[in-house]
Amino acid sequence: MEENLEVKVLASTAEIRPELERLKALGYDFLVDLTAVDYPTREPRFELVYFVHRFADERRIRIKVPTGDRAPSVVSIHPGANWLEREVFDMFGIEFEGHPNPKRILLPDEWRGYPLRKDYGIVQMDNAWVQANLGIESGQ
Repeated sequence: MEENLEVKVLASTAEIRPELERLKALGYDFLVDLTAVDYPTREPRFELVYFVHRFADERRIRIKVPTGDRAPSVVSIHPGANWLEREVFDMFGIEFEGHPNPKRILLPDEWRGYPLRKDYGIVQMDNAWVQANLGIESGQ
């Protein structure tokens, strides 16, 4: 499968929509996944990672793009990005401009913080929410 994977690195989030539109025109019409990686010592701090697939020859492209805490939504290009962008927001706090429903998908709406950021330890959970809803101290 590795021989069917190409990696592209983009310079900025301004390039992601045109690149995904170009790839979609070339048959890469399935957004397999969208996730993020947190590099707290880098600037910008995050890297978005998109995986697109072309069924005609079973090829995949991984697109990496550095970003801060904002990026353009790609839901209008790949409707399946709706849930993926919401998950990235919920776990990392990256907001997707133009997203049709920008709210948490995994954690309660009242939750504070973003659990997959590297500076967010398990003991730092939203203690107020945990106490109110679970009746325990955070990190137990």
